[in-house]
Amino acid sequence: MSRRIRMAVRGGSPLRNALAYPSVAVAAGMLLASLVLTLLVPLLPGFDPYSQQLSNGMVAPFHQWAHPLGTDPLGRDMLSRLALAGRGSAMIALLALSLNMAVGVVLGLVAGYFGGAVEAVIMGVADLQVSIPIMMLLVMVVAVAGHSVVTLVLLLGLAYWVGYGRVARLMALSLRERDFVLAARTFGASNFWILSRHLFPQLLPQLAIMGSFDLGVMVIIECGLSYLGLGVQLPAPSWGGLIAEGQDFLQVDPWLCILPGIAIWFLVGAVQILSQHLTNVRQGRRPRKQAA
Repeated sequence: MSRRIRMAVRGGSPLRNALAYPSVAVAAGMLLASLVLTLLVPLLPGFDPYSQQLSNGMVAPFHQWAHPLGTDPLGRDMLSRLALAGRGSAMIALLALSLNMAVGVVLGLVAGYFGGAVEAVIMGVADLQVSIPIMMLLVMVVAVAGHSVVTLVLLLGLAYWVGYGRVARLMALSLRERDFVLAARTFGASNFWILSRHLFPQLLPQLAIMGSFDLGVMVIIECGLSYLGLGVQLPAPSWGGLIAEGQDFLQVDPWLCILPGIAIWFLVGAVQILSQHLTNVRQGRRPRKQAA
């Protein structure tokens, strides 16, 4: 290792972080690749996820410049379909995650701050929801209510609020009698003001960690429902739907399943690794460094 590199590593530069914690650097690269796929690929001139060309179907990856990741049995460009499917999965996951956070934080803060019967009712509903297998409930409700993106977002957005509610409740319980809250109450601050300006900001670090983890969970659930035919419907592509379509051609062209699987792995793996790193930093634990 040269002197400049040693000085950079000792000086706390980004190079030091990349060398000391290679898993974080790899996760950042995977997340960047996912962002490029979902945000930049749709801007390319040849982006066309729906155009069919039966004479050019089942092209393997890296065999044609016009279709760098090949084509499906109908001759549709796989790169374009992966990008559009990733944008849909990310949008559904982010909307559902935001709804989960909003519902959980509001109910948790109200339960912890007011206590009494309000707390008993809210936490009773939370315990009831936790006792029901979420995936089974989602499959049943989607099958009955119908297939639409709005239904999927609402169901996912109301399925995982309990964790945020419990964290918000514990935070409110521990802070509602603190001096800064009592002072605000003494000066005539309303309950809404105290909850929004004094208690909610204390939750932001925990929400960032939990949200980064649950984002991957939402993507996996959305892909699973789409694989079962209960998520995003044709002709719109989805990562789970692409795997379901490609499994009939595993012996002929396994890339039809491998490519969406890699795309899911890149996004979910990246957010899970970064979430674990954020948790370690929050708890004051230093990740184990790679030996020189």
